[in-house]
Amino acid sequence: MNRAALAWVAAQGGRDPYVILISIYIFAPWFVAQVVGNPVEGQALIAAGGKWGGWAVMASMPVLGAAVDRLGPRKPLLALVTMAMVCICASLWFVTPRGAPEPLLGVAWVVAAGATMTWLLAAHDMLHNALLVPAAGAAGAARASGAGLAAGNAVSVALLLLVLYAFALPGSIDLPFLPDRPLLGLDPALGEPARITGPIVALLMALGSLPLFALVPDRPRSGATLAGALAGGIADLVRLFANARGNANVLLYLLARMLFTDGLTAILLFGGIFASGVMGWGTLEMLGYGLLLSTAAVAGGLLAGRLDGAIGPRPALMLELLALIGLELAVIGTDRGHIGFAAVSARPVWGSPVYASLPELGFLALGCGLAITITAAYASSRTLLTRIAPPEQLGAYFGLYALAGSATMWLGPLLVEQATRASGSQAAGFWPVIGLLVIGLGLMLFVKGGGRLAR
Repeated sequence: MNRAALAWVAAQGGRDPYVILISIYIFAPWFVAQVVGNPVEGQALIAAGGKWGGWAVMASMPVLGAAVDRLGPRKPLLALVTMAMVCICASLWFVTPRGAPEPLLGVAWVVAAGATMTWLLAAHDMLHNALLVPAAGAAGAARASGAGLAAGNAVSVALLLLVLYAFALPGSIDLPFLPDRPLLGLDPALGEPARITGPIVALLMALGSLPLFALVPDRPRSGATLAGALAGGIADLVRLFANARGNANVLLYLLARMLFTDGLTAILLFGGIFASGVMGWGTLEMLGYGLLLSTAAVAGGLLAGRLDGAIGPRPALMLELLALIGLELAVIGTDRGHIGFAAVSARPVWGSPVYASLPELGFLALGCGLAITITAAYASSRTLLTRIAPPEQLGAYFGLYALAGSATMWLGPLLVEQATRASGSQAAGFWPVIGLLVIGLGLMLFVKGGGRLAR
């Protein structure tokens, strides 16, 4: 890859640790356990935040993408979005557990911040994705797309190792290479080893974005005013949908993506909370879980680039979704006494202080499979749009792509919220998610194009 493509990859490498460290494996499970204090209620609250953020995306993102096409440059708005994300991540340091001697930010702030980050991540995704072809070219888009997801997970692995070594293990395990106590004087009783992930992610997000702003080419300014661009963007979207017959293939794909990405996102948002609640894991076990799955996800990003090139992004995406459905079915049937709905002994099978039972080891293996397939599916879905959408309208289509990925994000969390509350079971909350994946895969059967490029 050229320097611009590597800079594009670096921006995703700096952004994605928010999802891994904060949304999935460290901060969110700690927040549910120590700030909310109830895993079922905590899962429902986080689902509610995702629902509200999804409504905001639905109301704004397609028009924003079309307006940016008319304005020309993507990077000025991307800079504002990135700065807002950095500030919100840094603020998570001030979230304190129940009963803290000096309470600062609590449940309401985290839910509001999560809703806002849903919108900001969608905006960042739209603007960043619209720079994929300018950065890497059409021929290099598949490789850069997979490499971006692989980089995000690789950086997350490094950060998980840092948190494990510097903050989580010291004071809990006596090993010669570990510090005696958490570095920086962090207090585990106040959740500071989990809260520190906010400022760490904020710093990395800022640094990772700098090469993109320096090296990736942007479109020239068109001379349009913001008001004119918004009005023209709305008109462009009206024409795009009015000419639905001419755009039917891309719109059908975006409808399919709207559904299956809702499923992917719900699994990501609630996978760590589910693991923590169902398996009874604490911060140490969740760090190890996140480390293993993020390492597996690196392989998923690299696999997607290879698979897209070998058979094309559409067949690759369908294969990845099919594998994901089977794996998620097995995951929701796994708890401390079962693997894939089959009863197994919960007795330790080896002398490890963590992951000692067969159900825990099975849950880890299934989680690694999920990490590989989810990452690969995200990469293949992005590459597929660059193959079937008109190049001159990529901004508008990536605005719709962001809409398809986030506008109904409220649907997945809403289904999870309602199913979880109605059943009182975390596992039951995921049955509607599997339904979204199945419907999305069914629609993909009718999408044309996206096969292997001729050599």
